[in-house]
Amino acid sequence: MIENILSLLIWIPIISGLFLLFFNKKIYILNTYNIFINFIVFILSIFLLLSFNESNAAFQFVEKIEWIPSINIFYHLGVDAISVLLILLNTIIFLIVSFYNSTLIVKKTNQYYASFLIANGLTIGVFSALDAILFYIFFEALLIPMFLIIGIWGGANRIYASIKFFLYTFLGSILLLVAFLYINSSISSFSVISFYESDFSLIEQEWLFIAMAIAFAIKIPMFPFHTWLPDAHVEAPTSGSVVLAAILLKVGAYGFIRFVIPVVPMGAQSLDVFFITLSLIAIVYVGLVAIAQNDMKKLIAYSSISHMGFVTLGFFVIFQLFDNTQSGSDMIISLSGSMYQIISHGFVSAALFMCVGSIYDRYKTKKISDLSGLLNQMPVYSWFFVFFALANCGLPGTSSFVGELLVIMSSFKANYIYAFFASTTLIISAVYSLWLVKRVVYGEVKITLEECIDANLIEKILLFVLAILVLILGFYPDYIMNFMNATLENMTNNIILKI
Repeated sequence: MIENILSLLIWIPIISGLFLLFFNKKIYILNTYNIFINFIVFILSIFLLLSFNESNAAFQFVEKIEWIPSINIFYHLGVDAISVLLILLNTIIFLIVSFYNSTLIVKKTNQYYASFLIANGLTIGVFSALDAILFYIFFEALLIPMFLIIGIWGGANRIYASIKFFLYTFLGSILLLVAFLYINSSISSFSVISFYESDFSLIEQEWLFIAMAIAFAIKIPMFPFHTWLPDAHVEAPTSGSVVLAAILLKVGAYGFIRFVIPVVPMGAQSLDVFFITLSLIAIVYVGLVAIAQNDMKKLIAYSSISHMGFVTLGFFVIFQLFDNTQSGSDMIISLSGSMYQIISHGFVSAALFMCVGSIYDRYKTKKISDLSGLLNQMPVYSWFFVFFALANCGLPGTSSFVGELLVIMSSFKANYIYAFFASTTLIISAVYSLWLVKRVVYGEVKITLEECIDANLIEKILLFVLAILVLILGFYPDYIMNFMNATLENMTNNIILKI
């Protein structure tokens, strides 16, 4: 086992990114350096996965060093199965982005690559921090590179989109810090493990739940806190949109399953119907909003909000499952479905935004009404686009089908009305996904390019890898389900004991 592997995963990309800020060399050197660092981090995450004992529900690879002991703040790291899977998702996406960026020409290339490297390390810090203040620092610091990526390398309205993104997420995080400080004032510890052992009254849990839930709901984002996301996606560069959809939204979901549900389960239980309703509104209403979009990026952004509604639905349905069955097994299935949806959406959304970004690079438009007949000019890209659009609407055999099926099954056991509304995604997502394909890929050519360049070798490889991952997760879900089982079973048992 590599000693301090979590610290290496966090600090190698951060330090490398900071170094890159002052290392402005020829483009091929920058590309090689960027890909090499992301590849090293990816290999370390594979080693972490292979070395992890999935039958052990306790946190593993723990590192704990005194940082500010006078106020009980420690540099405390550790991972369970949930963290390991999200770290692996993170390193895969950032490695793919590094290869994709090598095909582009951007201004201030060294600073552009540095922003992604720093974001990579900060995100791993979020997924492995076991001290609440350390988590909060990584959580907030992650805003900085994403703010710069949108604000410097984004579209015409990038300043508006980046400021809106920053204000929404930052203001919500203030409530999170207040909740952490209150918990520390009661138990004299910022340790996540101590948080799990805390015992608060129902009123305290409800207020703590509201404070933390708002912060993480903005990050996901849940309805009605979702309005920053479409603007951010439309103005962000392609790689920024990939990271936003595949990784940043997952940080909010991780906050719910790491802090909210296990720490204040009675508070979550008392407001479960409200949050289930918000999740169903996201699935149905936001899905209908996606149908009306004429901008491809905005359509996929609303689609992301709709699909992330399944994640939060699975999180909060567990309390009604417990009320109905008094059994933890159904709760585990629901949480497994949410986690599976998190991972699946990461790959599918990343691929869709890559496809849209490459279409924009060639045609200089994201408007659906401006495009038609891409199959005649970009056949390889068109087939990949069709595949990922089908995966986005939950085609059986793809990863999206597994996560949504598990959540719908759990919802049916909780309340058939929840399952009915959740199931409408089978129709709604098919409408906006297939209608997008019909208008953009098929039909008569509207824009004729003098030299139409289809997917290059790197783009073909990246999309092929993502397609294989989506199919493997769709046909062989057992590995991830079994990998998470001990962690989710332990979490479920602790929740049951506290409610």
